[in-house]
Formats: sequence, structure tokens, C-alpha cells
Amino acid sequence: MARDTTKTPADGDAPKKKGRLKQIREVYGMTRKEDPKLPLVLAAWAVAALVVFVALGFALGSPLFYGIFGIPVAVLAAMIVFGRRAQRAAYSSIKDQAGAAASVLDTLRRGWDVTPGVRFNRQQDMIHRVLGRPGIVLVGEGNPNRLKALFTEERRHLTRLFGPDVPLVAEDIVAGDEEGMVPLGRLNKKVMRLKPATGKGYLRPAQVQEYQNRLKAVGPNMPIPKGPMPRNGKMPRGQVR
Repeated sequence: MARDTTKTPADGDAPKKKGRLKQIREVYGMTRKEDPKLPLVLAAWAVAALVVFVALGFALGSPLFYGIFGIPVAVLAAMIVFGRRAQRAAYSSIKDQAGAAASVLDTLRRGWDVTPGVRFNRQQDMIHRVLGRPGIVLVGEGNPNRLKALFTEERRHLTRLFGPDVPLVAEDIVAGDEEGMVPLGRLNKKVMRLKPATGKGYLRPAQVQEYQNRLKAVGPNMPIPKGPMPRNGKMPRGQVR
């Protein structure tokens, strides 16, 4: 009798579930290295959420019902806290590496186009270009004084490319933890809340696509790998200053 080798939906879902569980374990392990108090914090949030529901149950005369209902809420609370602390740990692990800001910007939601390392120098100060509905945003990382020249060069380049009406956001952003800089954990929120570059308001999606196509047609100013670079890594050859 021939053996039925047809896969059921459950068979196909099993590897995906195993993959997700493995990913969660890896993220948990990485986060715990950066945040040793993680298990205690998660447990405290879960217990606190459960206690609130049990107390509410006693007040309303249904402690068992509210206690059972509070279990998934406690798990959800722990997962939310875990997600936030995992993100914070991820930022902490790359914050001293060149290209860290570009890695964070790459997680911007749909509708944003990020070009890393459009300008950089031998000291690994660099400028990243972000295009979205507010317009073109320049984000730098490195020494603020050295970045001024890189910002000026990129602004001149964009003005030559698009003319005086270039939708270039007035505010230049420098990522970092020093005064006047934007921490990695707040970088994306800062970019998404920027005011439009022109007095006409935000760009329409079709306009964003048009600018994106023109920028891609010109090509990047210089090659740079995506993601943070090793602390002792060498900069790729190109327009290094």
C-alpha cells in the first residue's frame, strides 16, 4: 500500500514555529547578556499584572475568573516589557560601532528610503540620507565638529542635483548620547516627527517615489556596507576625506 506523503498545513507550520521559538531564545540570550536583570524584571511585571487582576476579582466577587483571565494578560505584559528591553539591548550592543545609526534607520517603517554612508571621512564620521514624506533628512554620526563639513557637502550635492527647490529638511540630526545629539533608541521617532521641508506640506507618496528614483539613478556617492562596522574595521575606498 502506497504511503501518503501529502503534507498537511500543520506539517508546514511546525518548522516555522520552531524557527520563531529559536529566534526568541536567541534574542532572550542576547538581551540577558546586556541586561542581567531581565528575568527578574519580566517576572515582576507578570506577577504585578496577575496580582492586579486577582485583587480586582476579590473586589468584584469573582477571584477565580479574574485570576484565570489575568494569566494571559500577565504573559502579554511580560512580552511587551521583553520587547522594549530587547530593543534597548540591541541598541546598546552597537552604539559604539560605525554605522550603528544606519542600522537603526533601516528599521523605519514602509515609506522611508535609507541610503547609508553617503558621506564619510577617515575618522569614520558619516552622513546617512533618509527620504520620506517630510523630505530628505540628513543624519550624521561621529564628531559633531567634523560632521559640519560633511553636512555642507551633501547639502550642496543635493542642491546641484534637484535645484533650489530641493525638499531638504532644515534640521540636521546627529545620532549619539552627548548633549544635543539624538540617542539611537529615539532616532526613528525623531525622524518620523520632523516637520516638512517646504511650506507646501508633506510630500505625496508619488513625489517621494519620484525623488527616490532620481537619487537611485545618480547612484550612491560611495560604497559602504549595510549595518554597523567592526570597531577596528577599515572604511571602504571611495570619497574618503
